[in-house]
Formats: sequence, structure tokens, C-alpha cells
Amino acid sequence: MDIQNSVETWKRQVLCFFFLCSWGWGSGQLRYSVVEESEPGTLVGNLAQDLGLQIYDIPKRRLRMGSEESRKYFAVNWENGALTVNGNIDRESLCGSTSICLLPAEVVIESPLELHRLVIEIRDINDNSPIFTTAERTIKILELLANPGATFHLEGAHDLDVGANGIQQYKLNPNGYFSLSVKTRKDGTLIPELVLEKALDREELSEHHLILTAVDGGNPPRTGTSEIHVIVLDLNDNAPTFEKSLFKISVLENVPLNTVLLQLNATDLDEGANSEIEYSFNEHTPDSIKRLLSLNPKSGIISTSGAIDYEELNSFEISVRAKDKGVPEMEGRCTIQVEVEDVNDNPPEILVTSLMKDVSEDTAVGTVIGLFSVKDKDSGKNGEVILELPSNLPFKFKSFDDHYSLITDSILDREKIPQYVIELVARDMGSPPLQTQQIIIFNISDVNDNPPTFSHVTLSVSVKENNEAGQLLTAVSAFDPDEGRNSDLMYSILEKQGQGHPISSFVYINAKNGNIYAQRSFDFENVQVLQIPIQVEDSGSPKLFTNTTVYIFILDTNDNAPTILYPEHSKDFIAQQKIPRPASGGSFVTKVTAVDLDSGHNALLSYSIVEASDLSLFHISAHTGEVRIVRDLQDTDASEQNLVISVSDHGKPPLSARLTIFLTLEDGAVQESMEAADFFHKSPNNPDITFYLIISLISISTVSFITFVILLVKCLKRDHRSHGLCCKEGYEPKHYTEQCQPTLHLNTDGTLKYMEVRMHPSEAQAGAA
Repeated sequence: MDIQNSVETWKRQVLCFFFLCSWGWGSGQLRYSVVEESEPGTLVGNLAQDLGLQIYDIPKRRLRMGSEESRKYFAVNWENGALTVNGNIDRESLCGSTSICLLPAEVVIESPLELHRLVIEIRDINDNSPIFTTAERTIKILELLANPGATFHLEGAHDLDVGANGIQQYKLNPNGYFSLSVKTRKDGTLIPELVLEKALDREELSEHHLILTAVDGGNPPRTGTSEIHVIVLDLNDNAPTFEKSLFKISVLENVPLNTVLLQLNATDLDEGANSEIEYSFNEHTPDSIKRLLSLNPKSGIISTSGAIDYEELNSFEISVRAKDKGVPEMEGRCTIQVEVEDVNDNPPEILVTSLMKDVSEDTAVGTVIGLFSVKDKDSGKNGEVILELPSNLPFKFKSFDDHYSLITDSILDREKIPQYVIELVARDMGSPPLQTQQIIIFNISDVNDNPPTFSHVTLSVSVKENNEAGQLLTAVSAFDPDEGRNSDLMYSILEKQGQGHPISSFVYINAKNGNIYAQRSFDFENVQVLQIPIQVEDSGSPKLFTNTTVYIFILDTNDNAPTILYPEHSKDFIAQQKIPRPASGGSFVTKVTAVDLDSGHNALLSYSIVEASDLSLFHISAHTGEVRIVRDLQDTDASEQNLVISVSDHGKPPLSARLTIFLTLEDGAVQESMEAADFFHKSPNNPDITFYLIISLISISTVSFITFVILLVKCLKRDHRSHGLCCKEGYEPKHYTEQCQPTLHLNTDGTLKYMEVRMHPSEAQAGAA
């Protein structure tokens, strides 16, 4: 059944192609010819040479037959580009009795996609002999009433070959009563008739045995024979007669079964059994017609008995005979020409010749990504088909006749649409129109056209000094909308100097996940801020990257005890001070000066006397470190006094340093260092004091300046969002207000508090200046 359907499909394509070629549709096409029944592998033509392809281009461009029907009968040799026979080709099965048998075929070349159409003529060979439907035929002729010149219809033979190989002549064996007359129909069919040359006399010869021979035009010719028995009968002298010899009718295809097309009415002037008429199709009526129409032998009604399909048969001719029941039987004949009218009963078909499964997103506009063709078994407007795409797609069709090329119409972007599921609609021009839908799917393949993007433009993090090496400080993350290797990200630190050392000596980053770890323990007194340039890079080709900056603020901890600069002292040397007598209450004795390398609360110092020979005699300012006499000195006061002074910071836990001062009360002694502003001048030259003071001032100034600059830069970047409001690091503006959004702030002591800073841009600019 599948083979029969395939043959019927090829028949329709061949017939359709034949008519299209007759209209000039095949202009510019390659044309070949091959003899039917050729062995597989028989050379048809050098396809690659005719298409202008070089031998080495054939495998690369995948020269091949396009449709399944083309591949069934023909093949392309990839080694030399030759078009060869692939399967048995029976011209009679494909084209029937059509004089010219043309097979349309398609050839596809890829990279880029090209579609070429071929026309292959199947030449006939004389491989079929003429055949009569019946090997014997009996003709009954009434004596005396058949005058010389009377004709009798004979059954013609059938030859599946065509043209010169078809039936060319009929021959009748020599005899004294009959000769042969051959008529030619409009379609070229030869109709043999028996001509009476001499009056018959039943009493002289009641039967005549004749042999009719059909001869085709092959070389050598083939023949077929049929025996004709002529029986001479007595009188039935009137044959049935039809109203007219030719009837023309039209019928719509797909009419219901048993639809009456025509009622014949033949008359016979005889009486009795000689006038009883019986209708039948003549012997030349093909079985395919008999399956479509039925003829009532009594009433002469012709009705449909099968489905009439315009696409299979658009017109045909039948011959009906009316035969009486006389002796001998006499008959009349008429011809009926039937025209089948097409209705739009066949939906269009969409044939995918070639379609790319994956389309790169950088494909140029105008690139062909698919080849399609449409066909409709109907004719006229019913067979005209339009192939349509949905709107708002980056694709369009370019058409030529019934072939369509799907091309890109705009730039593709996989990150927006990674896959297209498109419903193609083929619609004919019939009334009502019929349509067919077909889904095609293709993926958009990725190219590395998107650099990675960090989740934060900048990132700030705080860490207390004296951290452990290897501690996780923070993590950066980035996203790449590409896929595959194009989205595989690698993080790295761009080399930069920090405090005279490479930044990589302070931190390192995990290249896979972006975690940033400390390489060493940080010291706030040496480094307050680390500015780390981070780069993320994908693995595409070429590689794309993005940079960002991570700020790590080092928080101070109370890890430095106060250092007493004045009075000078050491483990082996106790500070000494002389106080003259008399001295009144409130008199300045000395000033203790100390510094703390920490900052903030950790560097705020408090002075106190923890031990004294006479606690009621001396007092020290907790903030300035000035030591003064509480009351007037008396003669009863001991001349030697000891003071143990403690200097403590405000860290948690607090750290402290102690100083012991030995005071001597002397009458008339010259008071030293009575002015607080003079104690540096009266002390010996001590370079350590100056060095510590310079370090303290520089550290405090540097931290303040860096903090201010960072805050200013961030304020300027967020200026368009905050409407001129500048907030301190860790805070962001409230939308549509002039206030900062308070956020949690981590104190150096580990507690949390809210802070809010307001600064107008003019103030920030003035501060930067």
C-alpha cells in the first residue's frame, strides 16, 4: 500500500511538473534524461560540474538530494558529484500513458543553504507487449441485413509503453469477407473496426474465425492477438438508437455516493424481445471508471459509486452501449464526456527541505536558516498557497513560486529569547480557504557578547585589626547572562601597591567563588583602609571582564598601652622634681605628657594619682596631666614626697602606664617648670618625643582625610538619587526626603548604634577644597 501511495504521489508530481514546465516554470533548471529500468548506479549526469562545484567542496557543502521522493530514485556520489540511479524506475508506474515523463527533483547544498531544482526525463523502452482484455471475442451478424461496408466495433489492445513503443497498427488475417479499418481518436488511441466486404450467407458459412493482431513500434516490435468469432444469425433488423451520439456533463468532485449524473434513453423500433434494451459500459471502459460510476442496465441511469477526486482524474470519456435481446442482438452506442470540477477539499502541505537546528545569535541579518516548499493538490485558486509567519519575529520569508527561504530580519539575542517555537501557517486561496499549521523549533546558540556584571558597583567592609590570617573578609559576586563557558567566571585581584607592599600580600581571592580572605593580620596603626581592585573575567572567546573596587576598613582595637613621654623615666631612673618652699595652693608642680598609638576612645587618656606620701597635698588633672599643690605647704610637711601616677586609656579592657615621681621640698629652691608651656624647653633634647608626636599627628590626619574622601566620592555618585543629600559611609538617603536613612553602625567596642550625618553638596565641595 505504501509503494502504491508513493507511486501515486510521484504521478501527481510528474503531471503537475509537466504542466508547469509547459508554462515556462522550469526556466534555468538542470535537465537530465535516463532510460527506465536502468540498473542502480547508472550515471545520469555530473551534477557537481553542472552546479559549478569543485570536487573538494562536495563533502563540505553536503551536496545531497532534497526530498524523500528524490532520494528514492536518485542519489549523489560524494566522491565525484555524479547523479546516479538509486532504485528501480518504472516509467509506466510513474507516468502512465503520458507521452513525456518528467520527474522533478530537488538538490540541497549547505554552507550556505542553496536549493536547486532538476528535471529528469524518463525515456521509455519497449518492455511491454500489447494486451487484449479478452483473448476471444464473439460477434453475431444477421445474415442479409448486413450490407458490404458495415462496420463492427472491435476491442482495442492496451500497451503500457508510449510514443513509438506504443500500439502503432492493427492487422487482420487475410479472408474473403472482412477487412480491418483503424480510426484514431483525438488522444491518439487507435480504434479497430471490422468492415464487412462481402454479404454474408448463413447457409454458405455460419461462422468465421479471424485473428486480430496489435503491433507496437518498438525495435524489435511486440505483438498481441485476439481471436474473433463471427456468427451469422437470422433477422433482428433494428438496433437501439440514442437521442444523440455525444453527451457532455460536468460534476463536482466529492459529490455524495449514488448521485445521479445522467439518465440515458435509447429506443428500438422492433417489438418484443427485439426491443428490450439493456445498457452497459463498452469493453474499452477502464476498471478505474467503473469503480467511480455505475450504470443501471434497465433504466440507463448513470450514478456515482465511488469518490470522484479532481486531483486524480479531472476529465474522462466513457462509451455506453444499448443492446437489445433480439436474435441476433443489435446494439447502439453513445459517448459521454465527463468534466470534473475542482472544489477546495485539500489543505495545503508544508514541506521542510532544510532547517538549521541551532542559529548563532550573531548571525547576520539576511542569513538563510531554513528552506520550505508548499503544495496543494487542488487547482486554480484552490491550489494557490501562501506561507505565513507570526508577526513580531526577527524572521521573514523570501518566496519564489512555491518555495520559501526563511531568513533573519533583525539582530538575534539569546539572552532575551533563547529558543523560538514558530507556528507556520500555509493558507490556500480557495473559498472557504483551507490552512495547515506546522511547528518548527530552533535554538539560539550563545556567543560571548555580555561582560560579567558585579552585584555591587563598590563594596565596603570593616574588620578589626589583629585578625587571623586566612579569615574570610567578604565575598564579591557577579553574573554573566551568557551560557556555557561564556558564563564561567574567574575572579582575580589586580596588582596594586598598598603601604609600599603589593595588595596581594594583604588579601587573596578565591578565583571560583569570589571569597576574599586575609593574607596576614592587619595593624590599624599601619594600615587604615585597603582599596582592592577586583576583576571578574568570563571564559569566552574573546574573554570579557569587569572591574570593581572593594574597600576594607581596618577598625582599631585597644592593643597599645599609653606611653609616658614626660617626665623622663625608666626602670633604672626615677623622675625627680624640686618644689620651693613656701608654695601656695594651686601652684604648678609638673605636667605628665603621654600618647597612645590607638585611636578614638582607645587613645583618650586619663591621669590619676594612685599612690602618694600625702594624698591631701597633690592633685593631678585627669585630662591634662598637670600636677598641682592642693594647699599651701607647711613646715610640718615632709621634705620628700613620692607620687605614683597612672595614665589609662578608655579601651575595653583599658590599658595603663605608671610613673613614679620623687618630689623634694626645699627652702629657697628655684622652681623648675612652673609654666606648662615651658616643660618641653626645659627637658633635655629627646628625639623620641618628637617622633611619637609626629606619628600620632600623621596617623590621625591620614585616617581623617581618607575617610572624608571616600564619603565625598560616594555622596557624589549617589547625588542624582539622594537630591543633594550626602550621608556617611554605611548610610543611604531616604527616597524623596532630605534625611539620611539611619542604619546600624558597629562601634569599636562591638556595640551597635544609629548614626546620621547630613551634608549639603556645597559643604562637601568646600570640604574637598
